[in-house]
Amino acid sequence: MRLFRRLGGRFQILREFFSFLWENKLWWMIPMFLVLLFFGALVILASQSPVAPFIYTLF
Repeated sequence: MRLFRRLGGRFQILREFFSFLWENKLWWMIPMFLVLLFFGALVILASQSPVAPFIYTLF
C-alpha cells in the first residue's frame, strides 16, 4: 500500500508538470519531453538487460 502512495506522489509531479506546460501554452514541448523520456528509458534498459547488444545496434 505504501508503494502505491509513493508512486502516486511521483506521478502527481508529472501531472503538475504537464498541466504547467498546457496552461502556459507550452503544449508543443510535450512531444519533445516524451521522446527524451523514451530515450532515457531505452538507455536504462540497455544497460541492465541481456538485450543490450541488440539495442546498441539500433544506434
